[in-house]
Amino acid sequence: MKLAEALLLRSEYQKKIENLQSRILVNVKVQENDSPHENPQDLIREAFDLAEQLCTLIKKINACNNETMLPNGLTISEAIVERDMLMKKRNILAFTVTVAQDRDYRLTHSEVKMNVTVSVEETQKQIDAISQKFRELDTQIQGANWITDMD
Repeated sequence: MKLAEALLLRSEYQKKIENLQSRILVNVKVQENDSPHENPQDLIREAFDLAEQLCTLIKKINACNNETMLPNGLTISEAIVERDMLMKKRNILAFTVTVAQDRDYRLTHSEVKMNVTVSVEETQKQIDAISQKFRELDTQIQGANWITDMD
């Protein structure tokens, strides 16, 4: 199985567990003299079994990510952390630009005037540079996911 396939399976397991949890909640209480549409205990067992499978799969994915090297010399795990940090930095800068671009509406001349303390143009250039690094790193990660065999 390719790493990318394992990642898709992980997502499927996570969604199915969420679905089972919803089904458990719907069937855990019923009106007097009614019976549930599904047995909650059976659903709980199924969710627990799937959670165990998910746990095993995640451990394999993590081990593979820790061993697989990208062309840039990072393991996939290290690259994922760097990619996540790039996204955090980008989001910080994007929020800064959004706040800086908010118009300051004063009703009278006696109200306090606000001044922007950052260069929106320079901050946007930083966003663009970080976005490019993010895309390049993400492309390497995704490429490795489709060529890396697990097990």
